[in-house]
Amino acid sequence: MNEQILAVQRMQDYIEAHGTEDITLADLARAARFSPWYACRLFRRYTGLAPAEYIRRLRLARSALRLKEGGCRVTDAAYAFGFGSVDGFQRAFLREFGCNPGEYARHQVPIPLFIPYGVKFRAIREEQMDMEQVRSVFIQMVNKPERKVIIKRGVQAEDYFPYCEEVGCDVWGILTSMDSLCGEPVCLWLPPKYKKPGTSTYVQGVETAVDYDGPVPEGFDVIQLPQAEYLMFQGEPFREEDYCQAILALRSAVEKYDPSVIGYEWDRENPRIQLEPRGQRGYIELLPVRRAAGR
Repeated sequence: MNEQILAVQRMQDYIEAHGTEDITLADLARAARFSPWYACRLFRRYTGLAPAEYIRRLRLARSALRLKEGGCRVTDAAYAFGFGSVDGFQRAFLREFGCNPGEYARHQVPIPLFIPYGVKFRAIREEQMDMEQVRSVFIQMVNKPERKVIIKRGVQAEDYFPYCEEVGCDVWGILTSMDSLCGEPVCLWLPPKYKKPGTSTYVQGVETAVDYDGPVPEGFDVIQLPQAEYLMFQGEPFREEDYCQAILALRSAVEKYDPSVIGYEWDRENPRIQLEPRGQRGYIELLPVRRAAGR
């Protein structure tokens, strides 16, 4: 990984650590270990945004999540996330999300939250996988209730990176702004019966109650899934930069696992589910199972 990418990642890490404070270009330059002019140029090249725009969008996204949680006044959100005035915060929020922060606090609707992606992760390749680092994979039975899933379909993607190329990475921000039965968005590999002609196997979505009748973002679909049992495979915590290794390690363990030892078989009628890779909890996938015939 070259020094330019590492420099931008250091700036992103600094912004993450000091997101509610005043951040100057000099601060970012010190983190990057380059001149302010060159640091700014690198940041724009690798993130697509000027540092000030990146910080503004990140603060607006965090403020929206704070308002969504409830119990936070617009005034408190404005000053907590570094806006100099409530009026300025309201104007910026309206430009970013198309609604007033006060209205959003009272009536949450799906909005396109800015999700910062570390540039170092784009430089990591799966061939770096070191199977010697694999230690344990934990397995737990999970019962999923009947539910609806609001999904964004791709074109022909069968995994994350091709999906992002087809639909963009902003989908996750919209899903993150929505309430979910499991507390977070999900990624799914759809069986044929849930696909539409000319659409992807891999989709991203959010699980909702079966009686959900709230807003559905434009361009999204709603599918209904039955109650089903899943085996949740969870790897050990990992360093964030090792996420590719963590994914491949867990999938290697899944391939070797035989559910018949507990009286089950793989259920090909329900979608396989992936949760967002987070180093502190380990990588997680849920695979549908059903009682084996004769059990």
